[in-house]
Amino acid sequence: MRFFPRVAREAPQWQTGITAFLGITTPGCLEAACLYFNAMIRDLWYKNAVIYCLDVGTYMDANGDGIGDFSGLMRRLDYLHGLGVTAVWLMPFQRSPRRDHGYDVTDYYAVDPCFGTLGDFVEFTHGAKQRGMRVLIDLVVNHTSIDHPWFQSARADRDSPYRDWYIWSDKKPTHADKGMVFPGVQDSTWTYDKVARAWYFHRFYDFQPDLNTSNPHVQAEILKIMGFWIQLGVHGFRMDAVPFIIGTKGADVKESTEQFEMLRMFREFLQWRQGESIILAEANVKPDKDMEYFGSDGDRMHMMFNFQANQNLFYALASADTKPLIKALKATKGRPATAQWGQFLRNHDELDLGRLTDEQRETVFAAFGPTPDMQLYQRGIRRRLAPMLEGDRRRLELAYSLLFTLPGTPVIRYGDEIGMGDDLSLPERECGRTPMQWSTEPHGGFTKRSRPVKPVISGGPYGYEHVNVADQHRDPESFMNWMERIIRMRKEVPEIGWGDYAIIDTRHTAILAIRYDWLNNSVLMLHNFSHTPLEIEFEAGCGERGKLLVNLLTGDHACADEAGKHRVLLEGYGYRWYRVGGLDYLLNRAEI
Repeated sequence: MRFFPRVAREAPQWQTGITAFLGITTPGCLEAACLYFNAMIRDLWYKNAVIYCLDVGTYMDANGDGIGDFSGLMRRLDYLHGLGVTAVWLMPFQRSPRRDHGYDVTDYYAVDPCFGTLGDFVEFTHGAKQRGMRVLIDLVVNHTSIDHPWFQSARADRDSPYRDWYIWSDKKPTHADKGMVFPGVQDSTWTYDKVARAWYFHRFYDFQPDLNTSNPHVQAEILKIMGFWIQLGVHGFRMDAVPFIIGTKGADVKESTEQFEMLRMFREFLQWRQGESIILAEANVKPDKDMEYFGSDGDRMHMMFNFQANQNLFYALASADTKPLIKALKATKGRPATAQWGQFLRNHDELDLGRLTDEQRETVFAAFGPTPDMQLYQRGIRRRLAPMLEGDRRRLELAYSLLFTLPGTPVIRYGDEIGMGDDLSLPERECGRTPMQWSTEPHGGFTKRSRPVKPVISGGPYGYEHVNVADQHRDPESFMNWMERIIRMRKEVPEIGWGDYAIIDTRHTAILAIRYDWLNNSVLMLHNFSHTPLEIEFEAGCGERGKLLVNLLTGDHACADEAGKHRVLLEGYGYRWYRVGGLDYLLNRAEI
């Protein structure tokens, strides 16, 4: 992006685009405007990022104890850099009994010894910075571990300064059997503590008591935690369970009310402490609530996961019907200029289908999770994507091409790039949290220990003997090398992250066509969700520029007929990435 000032002087279309974008009317202000524009793009780095989520404990074991660690992660930084990752999101690694994968924290200011030391963590963040990658970490402050010193003090003494850091009741609330996060596994949100002689509130498991986040002392502590990790090289946080953090809590609270001012406080603190820091919010809320979380002026959350698009995306993959997905994209289109959606396929949790209709949910279950051992919490599927799609390379490419071209920033999970599978013999969400498969060495090259703490998938089509990084590195046609190429191309198409978009009508419900427009440049993305080839006819828009579509992935370009219409034959599960009026783009690139 450093070429913007030069392009603005030499290329009229860039000059027009920048001045229009910034509202500049005086030509003499153009140079200053371009410098401002460069600074803005640096600060909003997440607009065109590629985020890679990993669990330190299952990524790479360097000391041979069977658990991944920061030293092992350091050894794989060049791999991540080569893949094209621009930001690494770390799942919880703070000190914890790890009864819930580290989401039960006992010390927010320490690295769990099984992963290394604070020094190892700083070495990692420094190494990431040297390679141009930023670091995000999980911020789990809705609850602590029951073993946290704060809770131990609170339960032992009613006069403890930490007593009001948690939610208590002398009697069991009448609504204790409502609002469980894990139905079928969890049967109450209130548990009696014999030491405290009172009931405590826990939205999640009973060993995770909720913090009283309305307490200003707790809020101050949350800011302190964020400030601590920023000083150690962190550029942002994936904030866990945001609606529960900002929701009112208590024995007399039957319908929680969100305290949105809390989000503005978090945002202001980050902007003051380090302007580039962001919060990526986990908030599975309805579209009519989105702007409340982003803030109408963009002064709350920087990013949110788009659960609405995610659930309807899987319905489209299961049914070849894109209408609900298009509806979800339109419903979530509105957002402040500085805000961004995080788009994802699968993550470390179950695929939550709670926003779909009963009929839609059954369609997805039938296609991707037909047996009870594949389903979870009465609402979702616990499998990884590759086995859900039966390892079909065409469908995997379609899904990830779609991920990288949906409005927002793509978030991928470790192992996605090689098509890792799952182990359904493991309980709950454990099945998709198995160690990374690096090679055909014992335990997939993850550890030298004879028996790792978590079993590596072995045998069958997704065992490390067949699915691993080393083999796919050597195969130019491997899925991993395809993923590297698609990531590289995604970073060359900033229109997706920065621009406005429109759904193009092709009159085929199995086709999703999106055009992005930004700074007088446009790209057009086509995806066929059907297994059968479809010929489509459409107008690209953009006037004369729209008559030429240059394929960004192959040499299969498209020219409109005399009426300005394009006819494209999309193979089953096919996709196209086009630059609209691409010759102008190529000429501009040559000038630069």
